[in-house]
This record gives sequence, C-alpha cells and structure tokens, in this order.
Amino acid sequence: MTGTSADIGLLALRAVFGLYLAGHGLKKFGLLDGPGLAQTALAFEKGGFRPGRPMATLAGVLEVAGGLALVAGFLTPAAGATVVGVMLVAASLHVPNGLWESDKGVELPAVFAAAALALLFTGPGRISIDRLAGIDDLAGLPESALLLAVVVVAVTLTLIRRQSHLRAAASNPHE
Repeated sequence: MTGTSADIGLLALRAVFGLYLAGHGLKKFGLLDGPGLAQTALAFEKGGFRPGRPMATLAGVLEVAGGLALVAGFLTPAAGATVVGVMLVAASLHVPNGLWESDKGVELPAVFAAAALALLFTGPGRISIDRLAGIDDLAGLPESALLLAVVVVAVTLTLIRRQSHLRAAASNPHE
C-alpha cells in the first residue's frame, strides 16, 4: 500500500485516534461528561502522582494538544512521541486492573500508545500540515528513535518519582 491509499489510511487513523484522544483529555477538565479536574486530581494523588492537580492538568493538556496535533498532522513525530509517553504513564495506573477497559484495565492506554507509536514512525502522510509546511520528512528512523528514547527516559523518571510518593504515603498513612 503506497501513495494515496496509505495517505487516506493515515488520515483516518489520525482523525479518529486524535479526536478520541483529545476528547479523553477534555474529560479531565469536566467536558464531555468527564469527571472534572478536582476528581481527576484526586485520582492522580491516589495513584501516587503528586501534586495531583498540576499532574492531572498536564496530562489533560498533553492529551488534548497531542490529539489535535495528530488530527492535523502537525509536528507529528513530536506529538506521537509525547502521546506515547502520556499513555505509558497512564498504563502504569491501569496495569493492576488487568487487560480490559471494562475492568479499568490497560487496554485503552495500550491501544492509544500503539497508535501514537505507529504515527511516530510512519509520519502523517501527505494529507497533513507537516506536508504543507514541507516538514513531513523531518524525522526519519534515527530521529524518531531518539524522540522515543527521550520520552522513555522522562516516563521512567516520572514513574520513579511516583514510586517514591507511594512509598512515602505508605510509611505516613495519616498525611
């Protein structure tokens, strides 16, 4: 599959995935019948992501911005790498619940991470802002791998920080 059919397929993936991801982020702010920032912040705190409100805000902003950037095919490698990182962190919260979304498991963040990873390495296709701006071939394999490596380091540091917060909470349950 090359040329026009691949471009249409990438556009479909970007549009559906990106809009769902943006909507997922908007729910954190109370839109689309979402729980809102206060409730989301409490969930982040409980999960060891402290302070909860800034962390929940950051996650929501990155989901909305990343989703919309992917829909538009704008800075696609950077958007894809960012979304992979956000979804890896989200997956860490969902892994204890098992595989399936119906059990609040890892299914949704895993599928979202896989879609973002695919776009990171394939690029947006010719129907994109990146193409119009002449930057659709800016990130080849080495650059995309480097972006992914930077994101994996950031995720690792975030999860280490989370573990220290969880350990501190366990040793001081009244705080």
